[in-house]
Amino acid sequence: MTSISRSQIYVLDQDEALDFYVGKLGLEVSTDQDLGFMRWLTVNVPGDPEHEILLEKPGPPALDPATAERVRELLTKGAMSGWLCLTTDDARKSYEDLVAKGVDVTDEPTERPYGIDFGIRDPFGNRIRIGQMHPRP
Repeated sequence: MTSISRSQIYVLDQDEALDFYVGKLGLEVSTDQDLGFMRWLTVNVPGDPEHEILLEKPGPPALDPATAERVRELLTKGAMSGWLCLTTDDARKSYEDLVAKGVDVTDEPTERPYGIDFGIRDPFGNRIRIGQMHPRP
């Protein structure tokens, strides 16, 4: 193995997800393609197109209709959220920018042994940590 190229999180509405991940977090659309059986929608950090996040609506082909409905119910209740970790050069400034955009903050920037980080949630309950990491030795 040489790299993680794609990760996936469930979202209930892909257009709302685009508004959040691109409009508020500043990620960019990597792929937005109608495959007929699903919309393949990925985003990435600007300048890092090799690492994509699939914003997947629960449904076929991965899930049958009954399972997809159960996943949507659990996601809505906050019981099945995904988790992303993003890095930034300035955690406090990123925090202030996101607060000004009305992003749901779960905790404020905090000094940690590995750097400064804080938590937010997307509109679907997925947890996101944003960190300004200390250089590795």
